[in-house]
Amino acid sequence: MTTRPLIDADRLWTRLMALAEIGATPAGGVNRQALSDGEIAAWRRVIGWGLEAGLTPSTDAAGNLFLTLAGRDRAAPPLLLGSHLDSQPTGGKFDGAAGVMAALEATISLAEQGDTPTRDVIVVAWMNEEGSRFAPGMMGSETFTGERDMAAIRAARDTGGVSVGEALDRLHQAFPDLPHRPLGFAAESYLELHIEQGPVLEAAACTIGVVTGIQGKKTFQVVVEGAEGHAGTLAQQERRDALGAFARIATALHGEIGTIDADIKFTIGRLSVQPNAPSVVPSRVSFSIDLRHPDNSVLDAAGARITALCGQHAPPCLVTVTPLVDAPSNAFDPRLRELIAQAARDQEFPAMSILSAAGHDARHLAKVCPAAMIFIPCRDGASHVEHEWAEPADVVAGASVLAQVLREVAFTTRSFAAGGEVGG
Repeated sequence: MTTRPLIDADRLWTRLMALAEIGATPAGGVNRQALSDGEIAAWRRVIGWGLEAGLTPSTDAAGNLFLTLAGRDRAAPPLLLGSHLDSQPTGGKFDGAAGVMAALEATISLAEQGDTPTRDVIVVAWMNEEGSRFAPGMMGSETFTGERDMAAIRAARDTGGVSVGEALDRLHQAFPDLPHRPLGFAAESYLELHIEQGPVLEAAACTIGVVTGIQGKKTFQVVVEGAEGHAGTLAQQERRDALGAFARIATALHGEIGTIDADIKFTIGRLSVQPNAPSVVPSRVSFSIDLRHPDNSVLDAAGARITALCGQHAPPCLVTVTPLVDAPSNAFDPRLRELIAQAARDQEFPAMSILSAAGHDARHLAKVCPAAMIFIPCRDGASHVEHEWAEPADVVAGASVLAQVLREVAFTTRSFAAGGEVGG
């Protein structure tokens, strides 16, 4: 069992609650969407905390924030750890933020104890993980890993017509003295702490979830085009009612895709109707589809049926189905998972293996370096809601486990990514 505290528990909780004041909602949640004034303010606060401890801040073209604790070998691939600072419009205090603050606390505590790691340790806050303001989500981590083109990311727009490029330029203008790193660089490993966003850990009375992987996800944007008409004069048989076509499509999708098996997760989320007037036949409907499953073969088959079902039930309207995200299920590095499990045992926290039902930036980092995640419970499994809550003791436990694994990897003299021994 660990004999000395690996982190400052009070400081971690106090700072996490201070961060939650930025974008605070009347109902106790957080509205701090990507590249907003709120996220700029969060950057200022987090950068300030890092500077106080001697960490060096930097960013990149994608608007990812990095805070670096220098290691003895500056040329060695660094250890990355963190999450994201953006939230849903009616999000909570912990989603993303707990991971960034736990990473910052673990790194600052390491610096304060005078131990210089073998390699750089970099706390990261990824840009636009949530995808609530700009779609798709995880823009920062996907661009970092080379999965998305920077030009395409900059062209995406929010509902107000503001492009990611415009918002990124504004972010960088707010920090004119912040150094810019190259877009993407080799990493030794990546670690991410997150609330579970589900009820499994709480039901099992487990403090630590050793995440085995993330279930696959596909998202689509669907547009149904019809024709406007007067609600009182246009005969039913002459109508090209886009909303009627949407109703047929939605019923068919829920009936077939939504009932494939107990593990399928099918959601029609954002819906927009035009002209959205009470006495006008709708001419255009756009909607989003979120499809998830842990088995990639099932996910691919279900995804293929979406376009077919939309085309079958749209007439006499036209329909366009645009794939946005295609993220297969992945497994996290087994050696890092064992380090997490061992840290939980050493610190006497009950732990269990768990599959992530939600997507995270770690999914993309796992394609370019060894990666792993630590889950902590959240009350009733509720997340993406204003009453989202994690107990202080659980936040501290997760951060302490993260800190122990950080030390194992950061002081490795051989490349962990290449299968070298840990803790050497």
